[in-house]
Amino acid sequence: MNTPECIWNAHAALGEGPLWSVREKALYWVDILGHRLHRYSAAEGQRTWQFDQEVSALAERADAPGLVMTRRHGFAGFNPATEEMQPLTQAETGMPDNRFNDGKCDRLGRFWAGTMDFGCTKPTGSLYRLDPDLTCTRMDSGYAVTNGPAWSADYKTLYHNDSVNGRVYAFDFDLERGEISNKRTFLQFSKEDGSPDGMTTDAEGGLWIAHWGASKVTRHDPEGKITRTVMLPCSQVTSCAFGGPGLTTMFITTAADGLSPQQLEREPLAGGLFALDLDIAGVPANQFRG
Repeated sequence: MNTPECIWNAHAALGEGPLWSVREKALYWVDILGHRLHRYSAAEGQRTWQFDQEVSALAERADAPGLVMTRRHGFAGFNPATEEMQPLTQAETGMPDNRFNDGKCDRLGRFWAGTMDFGCTKPTGSLYRLDPDLTCTRMDSGYAVTNGPAWSADYKTLYHNDSVNGRVYAFDFDLERGEISNKRTFLQFSKEDGSPDGMTTDAEGGLWIAHWGASKVTRHDPEGKITRTVMLPCSQVTSCAFGGPGLTTMFITTAADGLSPQQLEREPLAGGLFALDLDIAGVPANQFRG
Protein backbone atom coordinates (compact mmCIF):
# COMPACT_ATOMS: atom_id res chain seq x y z
CA MET A 1 0.00 0.00 0.00
CA ASN A 2 1.20 3.51 -0.79
CA THR A 3 2.26 5.96 1.91
CA PRO A 4 -0.19 8.84 2.54
CA GLU A 5 1.02 12.09 0.99
CA CYS A 6 0.50 15.47 2.66
CA ILE A 7 -1.26 17.54 -0.01
CA TRP A 8 -1.92 20.60 2.18
CA ASN A 9 0.17 21.39 5.24
CA ALA A 10 -2.44 23.73 6.69
CA HIS A 11 -1.18 23.41 10.30
CA ALA A 12 -4.81 22.99 11.37
CA ALA A 13 -5.36 23.09 15.10
CA LEU A 14 -8.11 20.50 14.70
CA GLY A 15 -8.50 19.32 11.11
CA GLU A 16 -11.74 17.39 10.69
CA GLY A 17 -14.86 16.74 8.64
CA PRO A 18 -13.52 15.74 5.18
CA LEU A 19 -16.32 15.79 2.59
CA TRP A 20 -15.81 14.99 -1.10
CA SER A 21 -18.12 16.91 -3.43
CA VAL A 22 -18.82 14.79 -6.50
CA ARG A 23 -20.49 17.72 -8.28
CA GLU A 24 -17.55 20.08 -7.64
CA LYS A 25 -14.76 17.48 -7.79
CA ALA A 26 -13.32 19.03 -4.64
CA LEU A 27 -12.76 18.20 -1.00
CA TYR A 28 -14.13 20.35 1.80
CA TRP A 29 -12.70 20.01 5.31
CA VAL A 30 -12.53 22.12 8.45
CA ASP A 31 -10.26 23.37 11.20
CA ILE A 32 -12.74 23.28 14.07
CA LEU A 33 -10.73 25.25 16.61
CA GLY A 34 -9.38 27.61 13.94
CA HIS A 35 -12.98 28.39 12.86
CA ARG A 36 -12.06 27.67 9.23
CA LEU A 37 -13.56 25.90 6.25
CA HIS A 38 -11.06 24.67 3.65
CA ARG A 39 -11.61 23.59 0.05
CA TYR A 40 -9.06 21.55 -1.90
CA SER A 41 -9.22 20.96 -5.64
CA ALA A 42 -6.45 19.46 -7.74
CA ALA A 43 -7.59 21.68 -10.62
CA GLU A 44 -8.46 24.88 -8.76
CA GLY A 45 -6.11 24.85 -5.77
CA GLN A 46 -6.84 25.81 -2.17
CA ARG A 47 -9.34 28.19 -0.64
CA THR A 48 -10.24 29.03 2.98
CA TRP A 49 -13.18 30.75 4.67
CA GLN A 50 -12.85 32.22 8.19
CA PHE A 51 -15.78 32.20 10.65
CA ASP A 52 -16.49 33.65 14.09
CA GLN A 53 -17.07 30.28 15.79
CA GLU A 54 -16.40 26.57 15.46
CA VAL A 55 -17.52 24.73 12.32
CA SER A 56 -17.23 20.95 12.35
CA ALA A 57 -19.36 18.50 10.32
CA LEU A 58 -20.33 19.12 6.68
CA ALA A 59 -22.86 17.88 4.14
CA GLU A 60 -23.80 19.08 0.68
CA ARG A 61 -27.34 20.33 0.09
CA ALA A 62 -29.29 18.23 -2.40
CA ASP A 63 -31.80 20.86 -3.49
CA ALA A 64 -29.83 24.10 -3.06
CA PRO A 65 -26.29 25.34 -3.64
CA GLY A 66 -23.70 24.97 -0.94
CA LEU A 67 -23.38 23.12 2.34
CA VAL A 68 -25.09 22.38 5.61
CA MET A 69 -22.69 22.52 8.55
CA THR A 70 -22.68 22.12 12.28
CA ARG A 71 -21.51 25.16 14.19
CA ARG A 72 -21.05 25.55 17.95
CA HIS A 73 -24.64 24.89 19.02
CA GLY A 74 -26.61 24.12 15.89
CA PHE A 75 -26.92 23.72 12.14
CA ALA A 76 -26.49 26.33 9.41
CA GLY A 77 -26.47 26.55 5.65
CA PHE A 78 -23.44 28.08 3.95
CA ASN A 79 -22.97 28.92 0.28
CA PRO A 80 -19.23 29.14 -0.47
CA ALA A 81 -19.90 30.98 -3.74
CA THR A 82 -21.75 33.87 -2.08
CA GLU A 83 -20.38 33.44 1.48
CA GLU A 84 -23.96 33.66 2.77
CA MET A 85 -24.59 31.96 6.15
CA GLN A 86 -28.15 30.84 6.93
CA PRO A 87 -28.91 29.68 10.51
CA LEU A 88 -31.19 26.63 10.42
CA THR A 89 -31.73 24.97 13.79
CA GLN A 90 -30.19 25.38 17.25
CA ALA A 91 -29.85 22.33 19.49
CA GLU A 92 -27.88 23.16 22.66
CA THR A 93 -27.98 26.92 23.21
CA GLY A 94 -28.35 26.39 26.97
CA MET A 95 -25.14 24.33 27.21
CA PRO A 96 -22.21 26.78 26.87
CA ASP A 97 -19.63 24.11 27.69
CA ASN A 98 -20.72 21.93 24.76
CA ARG A 99 -20.18 22.17 21.00
CA PHE A 100 -21.04 20.12 17.95
CA ASN A 101 -18.32 17.83 16.63
CA ASP A 102 -18.75 15.14 13.95
CA GLY A 103 -21.63 14.16 11.68
CA LYS A 104 -22.90 12.79 8.35
CA CYS A 105 -26.11 12.35 6.37
CA ASP A 106 -27.87 9.04 5.96
CA ARG A 107 -29.17 7.72 2.64
CA LEU A 108 -32.52 9.52 3.01
CA GLY A 109 -30.88 12.88 3.60
CA ARG A 110 -31.14 13.23 7.38
CA PHE A 111 -28.11 14.81 9.07
CA TRP A 112 -26.81 12.88 12.12
CA ALA A 113 -24.38 14.88 14.28
CA GLY A 114 -23.00 14.63 17.79
CA THR A 115 -22.00 17.12 20.46
CA MET A 116 -19.23 17.04 23.05
CA ASP A 117 -17.86 18.71 26.15
CA PHE A 118 -15.27 21.39 25.32
CA GLY A 119 -13.06 19.92 28.04
CA CYS A 120 -13.54 16.35 26.77
CA THR A 121 -14.38 15.10 30.27
CA LYS A 122 -18.06 15.57 31.15
CA PRO A 123 -20.53 13.11 29.52
CA THR A 124 -22.80 15.92 28.31
CA GLY A 125 -22.60 15.12 24.59
CA SER A 126 -25.47 13.68 22.57
CA LEU A 127 -26.23 12.34 19.11
CA TYR A 128 -28.85 14.32 17.17
CA ARG A 129 -30.84 13.74 13.99
CA LEU A 130 -31.74 16.74 11.83
CA ASP A 131 -34.64 15.89 9.52
CA PRO A 132 -35.26 17.56 6.14
CA ASP A 133 -38.05 19.64 7.74
CA LEU A 134 -35.38 20.96 10.19
CA THR A 135 -36.80 19.09 13.20
CA CYS A 136 -33.87 18.23 15.47
CA THR A 137 -34.20 15.15 17.72
CA ARG A 138 -31.84 13.86 20.41
CA MET A 139 -31.23 10.17 19.66
CA ASP A 140 -28.63 9.14 22.26
CA SER A 141 -26.65 10.79 25.05
CA GLY A 142 -23.96 10.31 27.70
CA TYR A 143 -20.82 11.05 25.66
CA ALA A 144 -17.85 13.25 26.61
CA VAL A 145 -16.74 13.24 22.94
CA THR A 146 -18.88 11.93 20.08
CA ASN A 147 -17.43 10.94 16.70
CA GLY A 148 -18.70 9.33 13.53
CA PRO A 149 -21.28 8.25 12.61
CA ALA A 150 -21.07 5.71 9.78
CA TRP A 151 -23.38 3.04 8.37
CA SER A 152 -22.97 -0.54 7.24
CA ALA A 153 -23.29 -1.26 3.51
CA ASP A 154 -26.85 -2.55 3.95
CA TYR A 155 -27.80 0.42 6.16
CA LYS A 156 -29.04 -1.92 8.89
CA THR A 157 -26.33 -0.82 11.36
CA LEU A 158 -25.24 2.63 12.52
CA TYR A 159 -21.79 2.98 14.11
CA HIS A 160 -21.01 5.78 16.55
CA ASN A 161 -17.92 6.50 18.64
CA ASP A 162 -17.46 7.20 22.32
CA SER A 163 -13.94 8.53 21.80
CA VAL A 164 -12.93 9.16 25.42
CA ASN A 165 -13.71 5.57 26.41
CA GLY A 166 -12.16 4.08 23.27
CA ARG A 167 -15.43 2.51 22.21
CA VAL A 168 -17.28 2.05 18.92
CA TYR A 169 -20.98 1.40 19.40
CA ALA A 170 -23.27 -0.34 16.94
CA PHE A 171 -27.02 0.27 16.76
CA ASP A 172 -29.73 -1.44 14.78
CA PHE A 173 -30.78 1.17 12.22
CA ASP A 174 -34.24 1.60 10.72
CA LEU A 175 -33.57 3.54 7.54
CA GLU A 176 -37.19 4.33 6.70
CA ARG A 177 -38.06 5.66 10.16
CA GLY A 178 -34.64 7.05 11.08
CA GLU A 179 -34.63 5.20 14.39
CA ILE A 180 -31.84 3.44 16.29
CA SER A 181 -32.07 0.63 18.86
CA ASN A 182 -30.13 -2.23 20.46
CA LYS A 183 -27.04 -0.20 21.41
CA ARG A 184 -24.02 -2.45 21.89
CA THR A 185 -20.22 -2.32 21.88
CA PHE A 186 -18.81 -3.19 18.46
CA LEU A 187 -15.13 -2.43 19.20
CA GLN A 188 -13.18 -1.59 22.34
CA PHE A 189 -9.72 -0.13 21.77
CA SER A 190 -6.81 -0.18 24.19
CA LYS A 191 -4.92 2.96 25.21
CA GLU A 192 -2.13 1.93 22.82
CA ASP A 193 -4.63 2.11 19.94
CA GLY A 194 -5.59 5.70 20.79
CA SER A 195 -9.15 6.96 20.57
CA PRO A 196 -11.57 6.18 17.72
CA ASP A 197 -12.22 9.46 15.93
CA GLY A 198 -13.88 10.10 12.55
CA MET A 199 -14.73 7.17 10.29
CA THR A 200 -16.20 6.15 6.96
CA THR A 201 -17.28 3.02 5.12
CA ASP A 202 -16.22 1.72 1.71
CA ALA A 203 -18.20 0.10 -1.09
CA GLU A 204 -17.33 -3.38 0.21
CA GLY A 205 -18.68 -2.68 3.70
CA GLY A 206 -15.35 -2.06 5.40
CA LEU A 207 -15.31 0.44 8.28
CA TRP A 208 -12.31 2.81 8.28
CA ILE A 209 -11.53 4.45 11.63
CA ALA A 210 -9.08 7.29 12.37
CA HIS A 211 -7.12 6.79 15.61
CA TRP A 212 -6.44 9.94 17.62
CA GLY A 213 -3.13 9.51 19.43
CA ALA A 214 -2.02 6.41 17.52
CA SER A 215 -0.89 7.72 14.08
CA LYS A 216 -3.09 5.41 12.05
CA VAL A 217 -6.30 4.56 10.23
CA THR A 218 -7.61 0.99 10.44
CA ARG A 219 -10.11 -0.88 8.26
CA HIS A 220 -12.46 -3.37 9.93
CA ASP A 221 -14.69 -6.02 8.42
CA PRO A 222 -18.33 -6.41 9.59
CA GLU A 223 -17.16 -8.65 12.44
CA GLY A 224 -14.69 -6.02 13.64
CA LYS A 225 -11.49 -7.73 12.47
CA ILE A 226 -8.73 -5.40 11.26
CA THR A 227 -8.03 -6.02 7.59
CA ARG A 228 -5.77 -3.03 6.82
CA THR A 229 -3.70 -0.47 8.71
CA VAL A 230 -2.50 2.86 7.29
CA MET A 231 0.24 4.64 9.25
CA LEU A 232 0.71 8.42 9.21
CA PRO A 233 3.55 10.72 10.34
CA CYS A 234 1.18 12.51 12.74
CA SER A 235 -0.08 11.16 16.04
CA GLN A 236 -3.45 12.94 16.09
CA VAL A 237 -5.35 11.43 13.14
CA THR A 238 -8.89 12.76 13.13
CA SER A 239 -11.01 11.58 10.19
CA CYS A 240 -11.08 10.06 6.72
CA ALA A 241 -13.26 10.16 3.60
CA PHE A 242 -13.19 8.72 0.09
CA GLY A 243 -13.03 10.99 -2.95
CA GLY A 244 -11.24 11.68 -6.19
CA PRO A 245 -11.90 10.04 -9.57
CA GLY A 246 -13.64 6.74 -8.93
CA LEU A 247 -13.76 7.50 -5.19
CA THR A 248 -10.53 5.53 -4.68
CA THR A 249 -8.56 8.28 -2.93
CA MET A 250 -8.74 8.39 0.85
CA PHE A 251 -8.39 11.88 2.31
CA ILE A 252 -7.21 11.95 5.93
CA THR A 253 -7.27 14.91 8.33
CA THR A 254 -4.98 15.48 11.31
CA ALA A 255 -4.58 17.92 14.20
CA ALA A 256 -1.81 19.91 15.86
CA ASP A 257 -3.75 21.10 18.93
CA GLY A 258 -2.22 20.18 22.27
CA LEU A 259 1.13 19.02 20.92
CA SER A 260 4.21 20.34 22.69
CA PRO A 261 6.92 22.28 20.81
CA GLN A 262 9.03 19.13 20.92
CA GLN A 263 6.21 17.03 19.47
CA LEU A 264 5.54 19.60 16.75
CA GLU A 265 9.21 19.46 15.82
CA ARG A 266 8.89 15.69 15.43
CA GLU A 267 5.56 16.06 13.58
CA PRO A 268 5.98 18.99 11.17
CA LEU A 269 2.95 17.82 9.14
CA ALA A 270 0.56 17.75 12.10
CA GLY A 271 -2.64 19.52 11.09
CA GLY A 272 -2.10 18.64 7.43
CA LEU A 273 -4.44 17.06 4.90
CA PHE A 274 -3.24 13.73 3.50
CA ALA A 275 -4.24 11.67 0.46
CA LEU A 276 -3.78 7.96 -0.24
CA ASP A 277 -4.68 6.02 -3.39
CA LEU A 278 -6.38 2.72 -2.65
CA ASP A 279 -7.61 -0.33 -4.55
CA ILE A 280 -10.97 -0.08 -2.75
CA ALA A 281 -13.60 2.51 -3.63
CA GLY A 282 -15.78 4.47 -1.29
CA VAL A 283 -19.37 5.55 -1.83
CA PRO A 284 -20.56 9.10 -2.56
CA ALA A 285 -21.34 11.18 0.52
CA ASN A 286 -25.06 11.50 1.16
CA GLN A 287 -26.59 14.94 0.73
CA PHE A 288 -28.91 16.81 3.10
CA ARG A 289 -32.41 16.89 1.58
CA GLY A 290 -33.86 19.81 3.51
